[in-house]
Amino acid sequence: QVQLVESGGGLVQPGGSLRLSCNTNTSGSAFSGYAMAWYRQAPGKQRDLVARKTAAGTTTYADSVKGRFTISRDNAKSTVFLQMNSLKPEDTAVYYCYAFYYSNWRRYEYWGQGTQVTVSS
Repeated sequence: QVQLVESGGGLVQPGGSLRLSCNTNTSGSAFSGYAMAWYRQAPGKQRDLVARKTAAGTTTYADSVKGRFTISRDNAKSTVFLQMNSLKPEDTAVYYCYAFYYSNWRRYEYWGQGTQVTVSS
């Protein structure tokens, strides 16, 4: 069972920065085959994709965070990061780490417990 543990959330003022981390309990070789993503969910809203980085390195961002957020991964440490700059109040949400991979044509997916990000003055 793959476990994802997020860290790095907190309270930050508008215009500030935070760096989220998501560590997995898998080996680096296994982790390198996962697609990793960050989602977020604000109160009363659905959970939406923020950024995704595939095993091949293809990166996707939500339009609302392009140019401000950067997803990266360290396969040797089985960790994915989300660098968030120029934060806005509308970025306030619980941020979730997500991993998926395919094995024998079956999709496996896992979620972290989430970390709260609050952007407020």
